[in-house]
Amino acid sequence: MPVITLEAAQLSKEQKQQMGEAEGMFHPFAANSEKGGYFTMETVKLSNGVVMPMEGFGVFQIPEETCEQVVKDAISTGYRLIDTASSYQNEKAVGKAIKSSGVPREELFITTKAYIQQMGYEKTKAAFQESLDNLGLTYLDLYLIHMPFGDYYGSWRALEELYQEGKVRAIGVCNFLPDRLLDLCYNVKIRPQINQIERHPHYQRYEELSLMREFNIQTEAWAPFAEGLKGMFTEPVLLEIAQKYDKTPAQVILRWNVQQGIVVIPKSVHRARMEENMAIWDFTLDKEDMEKIATLDKGCPSMLDTRKISEVKRVYDYLNNPVLTSL
Repeated sequence: MPVITLEAAQLSKEQKQQMGEAEGMFHPFAANSEKGGYFTMETVKLSNGVVMPMEGFGVFQIPEETCEQVVKDAISTGYRLIDTASSYQNEKAVGKAIKSSGVPREELFITTKAYIQQMGYEKTKAAFQESLDNLGLTYLDLYLIHMPFGDYYGSWRALEELYQEGKVRAIGVCNFLPDRLLDLCYNVKIRPQINQIERHPHYQRYEELSLMREFNIQTEAWAPFAEGLKGMFTEPVLLEIAQKYDKTPAQVILRWNVQQGIVVIPKSVHRARMEENMAIWDFTLDKEDMEKIATLDKGCPSMLDTRKISEVKRVYDYLNNPVLTSL
């Protein structure tokens, strides 16, 4: 979908609402930047009917002391989906940025997550309230189980209750491989509406994507650039396609994901990069481009492997020793 830029002053509230409904933009308004421009951003409808922006902003490894300003910059750039987690230890800063942004709460889509040490029915209930208090909110748009470890079945019962009580609009999981995801789906009352996974050109995971489509679970890609590891930004294929459209490899990667119906949550502390990452709605990759990117698949993760002993140990100890990866 091409980017449409309009001067905010030219639009009444009713016109903005009509635009959003007509063009499929995040309801009730198109995303806008502080520069006064409105642009279209595609959305997805989750299995329960909740509408979610297809591009958001992640705050992994952004320190508490700088996170507030970074998130304020992201919101003023036009991001409306903000993704944090209790383990990131920056929820309070995210909450302050939300409060001071001037953007109505209903225009934002806020996600946070419960970590391994917060698994179990009672622990997750308490963790949810703690996150809500940290963020200064009365409800969440999405609450996720962060890792497929610990008593996540007890935690899922807590999420189901929170969802039924209207305290969260959608619930889901992160990093669940097909066997655990399928087992969960067969044993719960409410299936996950989201599975947030590592997904990038080096780890394309098509079999897993097919399973999630079968069970109507929306895929969301964290680390869509794999933090630039293994030469991601210097891949000749990505450089060639980027030149073709006068874009950057990062923009090509994001566009490749969203064209496959996958929500992306890139991260940057630099405003220019935030704007660059947002500028993916004015071009479309063709079939040849997609086929070329498919050849980059290495079939293995760059960031997280929940079946590798060193990685299981790493994530269990992450709060004490926040190592990025052991791979």
